[in-house]
Amino acid sequence: MKILVVGGGGREHALCWKIRKSPLVKALFCAPGNAGIAKVAELVDIGSDDVPALIEFAIEKSIDLVVIGPEAPLVAGLGDRLRAISIPVFGPNANAAQVEASKAFTKELCDRANIPTARYGKFTDPAAAKAFLDELSPPYVLKADGLAAGKGVVIPETRAEAEAEIDEMMSGKFGAAGKTLVIEEFLKGEEASFFALCDGTTAMPMIAAQDHKRVHDGDKGPNTGGMGAYSPTPIADHALVRRTMTDIIIPAITTLANEGMPYSGVLFAGLMIGEDGPKLIEFNARFGDPECQILMTRLLSDIVPYLKACADNELALMPPMSWHGSAAVTVVMAANGYPGDYEKGTEIRNVNAADALDHVTVFHAGTKRGAKGELLANGGRVLNVTASGDTYAQAIERAYQAVDTIDWPEGFCRRDIGWRALESSR
Repeated sequence: MKILVVGGGGREHALCWKIRKSPLVKALFCAPGNAGIAKVAELVDIGSDDVPALIEFAIEKSIDLVVIGPEAPLVAGLGDRLRAISIPVFGPNANAAQVEASKAFTKELCDRANIPTARYGKFTDPAAAKAFLDELSPPYVLKADGLAAGKGVVIPETRAEAEAEIDEMMSGKFGAAGKTLVIEEFLKGEEASFFALCDGTTAMPMIAAQDHKRVHDGDKGPNTGGMGAYSPTPIADHALVRRTMTDIIIPAITTLANEGMPYSGVLFAGLMIGEDGPKLIEFNARFGDPECQILMTRLLSDIVPYLKACADNELALMPPMSWHGSAAVTVVMAANGYPGDYEKGTEIRNVNAADALDHVTVFHAGTKRGAKGELLANGGRVLNVTASGDTYAQAIERAYQAVDTIDWPEGFCRRDIGWRALESSR
């Protein structure tokens, strides 16, 4: 098979790394890719949002399967355009991708499908949004309706902070994404990320992971796209997986199919797990980042037949996926200043030495090569240092050993990734 992966982050590096291991793969391309992906795939100088150029390339190279990594090209309809010319795609069509493109769409889907979720309101008027706060108790959950690169959620602790944030968000803090605002009650419990493969009619559970959204140790500071993650998750036992499939995943894909929006690809459910079971925080239309890195590390099965089965509506013919029983953790190394302003172009050294450590893989998220071949930072989240071990403690120790091997004064990371898993194991 000839496969094209669209995207250039850590998630796409992990996908390419896993896909390259398949004996079914004859050629692997990634557009646009990054410096790390170049080791396992042929890079294509096409942006992930350049739909016409991606289609032209897929036709020219007779691509057998396109795997779409980020949400933006899904929402832009890349999958629809490829399917229209009979090129198989892993990833939902634009209508189904609204589960991520619009928070309000997902909340209304929950209403129709009877999916457990937080109480909410949808607003385009700041005064009405502020009035809705009367019906909730702090803290408040404010969400930009549209795509905001994983940063469009703010949780003010007080009424005054919430009102100020409403004004900022609806005045353009997150651009057009915040013109419509979703306000939710604050759910108490433990968060988890759950993933299921879908082919439009069938859903197959993968595994759960837990990530760390806040930028600083102790879950302090603003939300980010994710500063680290680990799996397995102690809270996501077999009973919780069954309940999540029964109460959340299957009702969602059944309702979407019945409404003419069959969902194909991976469905990522952000869960809040409380005393009365899992509730949906949000859906995403792609693999999580950095959760994908640990999923691919733990996956024993050849991923390619599953990606193709999703594209061909043949998932029901596939056996359950097999997973390593070991623990895996990924630590995100980000540029100083992230998620605010940060500098690009700083040099990173000793990544190969870190990658050579036992049970360690360094996935590149935002890197490029300089004129002399040096490795340069080219984004906010730059490296995903991923390690596995027989125990959480061993995996975490290996990950931070690798982090400390890397020489990058202009970068930083959290030092407490996986703390919940460590506490649980003790």
